[in-house]
Amino acid sequence: MRVAVVGHVEWIDFLVVERVPEPGEIVQAEESWGEAAGGGGVAAVQLARAAGEATLFTALGRDEFGRRCEDQLRELGVRLKVDWRDEEQRRGFCYLDVDGERTISLLSEKLRPRRAALLPWDELGDYDAVYFTGGDPGALQAARAARILVATPRELPTIREAGVELDALVGSAIDPSERYEDGDLDPPPRLVVATEGNKGGRLEPAGRRWEAPDLPGPRADSYGAGDTFAAYLTLSLGEGLSPEDAVERAAGAAAAAITRRGAHGLRA
Repeated sequence: MRVAVVGHVEWIDFLVVERVPEPGEIVQAEESWGEAAGGGGVAAVQLARAAGEATLFTALGRDEFGRRCEDQLRELGVRLKVDWRDEEQRRGFCYLDVDGERTISLLSEKLRPRRAALLPWDELGDYDAVYFTGGDPGALQAARAARILVATPRELPTIREAGVELDALVGSAIDPSERYEDGDLDPPPRLVVATEGNKGGRLEPAGRRWEAPDLPGPRADSYGAGDTFAAYLTLSLGEGLSPEDAVERAAGAAAAAITRRGAHGLRA
């Protein structure tokens, strides 16, 4: 299996707090650390762990935090194809409360990889499955050369402009920024996967549903669970699993992610 992600990376500083502060309030973080995260970073690491290797086509800022992202992702087994930019690397702060919920504040816009960048876009035709979290329309068109192409509805404007047919569109039915309605894309995705947290989710067409599995351990935090789901869905469809089996496997991986801390489970 050759799998890849075309998308963005964010350097996220995680802050463990009892609760998210109210307006004007000061809270003391019990612990803090940073990770190369964001949708593209999380998905690429999960694919590398599951498939043995994965490639990330991305854009990074030519600054300290961009280099940190590069170093950590390489250490975690991701092969990087980088569109280096003379811009600040996107950063963010993530509060993790005692219930394991995450609240995120982001600084600046996504750095999306561009087709005009000198990256080996033609190689994507040799990949079994690609997950798209961000890029320009040309980057998405290049990704369409893969046998299986999955994307997030957060990138609906780009998908519309690119005019490609997706094998699957995967997002959260309870996050307004990830909702998809019939007619939003032409051509429509072959499969639409809408997650609903601990209620499971549904598959379209035909409105098929699945139930969320039990967590395999104590809840740690929910950061990256959705991106983990998408990564395993992409891998499973690339391996030829049925949509029903693919979402069951992806849901199990997302449940496991909720028992890990941070983006990649690097903190005990």
